[in-house]
Amino acid sequence: MIQQALDLLKDPLHFLTEFIAAHGSLTYALLFAIVFMETGLVVTPLLPGDSLLFSVGLIAAASGQLSIAIVIPMLIFAALSGDQVNYFMGKYFSAYVRSKDKILFLKRSHFEETEKFYEKYGVKTVIIARFVPIVRTVAPFVAGAGRMSYSVYLLFGFLGACLWVTSITLAGYFLGDNEWVKSNFEKVVLGIVGVSALPIILAIIKQKFSSK
Repeated sequence: MIQQALDLLKDPLHFLTEFIAAHGSLTYALLFAIVFMETGLVVTPLLPGDSLLFSVGLIAAASGQLSIAIVIPMLIFAALSGDQVNYFMGKYFSAYVRSKDKILFLKRSHFEETEKFYEKYGVKTVIIARFVPIVRTVAPFVAGAGRMSYSVYLLFGFLGACLWVTSITLAGYFLGDNEWVKSNFEKVVLGIVGVSALPIILAIIKQKFSSK
């Protein structure tokens, strides 16, 4: 089990290819669970997100073993469902979180900085955070702990889930036949993660210069 988890983190494309060969349509349930946990449980931010979606699109295009028409709406629902669980966990444990300096690997300062980011950049942060690894796991929890309006969070969370799943999965789908992409998959994934993190990086840089 531990080795399988490490394989998933290291090379989701290879892991999924082998899992499909062994378990077939059960792969859909696995994909739902991974996306749900990566967005719904604040203690599982290291599960693959962008790389998993890209791999799904690539497999759908290259072999047809996954249906793009099924997997996109299914994973949007998984991401949105995870968000709701994480939001209400944050709301329920708000007082507890604020009373502790650190919970597992998360420091209270992480939550405070994310709250400030929400305050400064508003609800668009919900969409931006969806494209940033680890941040998309922490952000729903912080939104709940910070008492963000649920109706507002639900709307922008839905938009973020749609944009995230659709854009990255389709990127893998349309680039699936490209030989360079296949042979340089790790570089492509790192590039996706880098581009995903760019809005947050630019915002932080801008904030630093503004404070000066």
